[in-house]
Amino acid sequence: MNTSEVTRVTSISKAQTLEEIAEFWDTHSLADYWDQTREVEFEVRAKRRRRVTLYPDVYARIVAEAREYGLLPETLVNIWLAERLQFQETG
Repeated sequence: MNTSEVTRVTSISKAQTLEEIAEFWDTHSLADYWDQTREVEFEVRAKRRRRVTLYPDVYARIVAEAREYGLLPETLVNIWLAERLQFQETG
């Protein structure tokens, strides 16, 4: 998008930073400002995710381990796989 395509957008919160926006919406309801909103369209380009099937007992062990670390099972598996791949590259 070039500068000629940019339209000026006014913010309900009048905030200057993400932190100020968060603080505003932590203490205000969108219901009170609904008449100041407008419908928009946008495209989200998320990276494609792959699924891997696990044996139920393996998944249960991963869930238990993830809870100990305060992580989601998916996060723990990604960490472990990244570590293993790094080890293989350097090992």
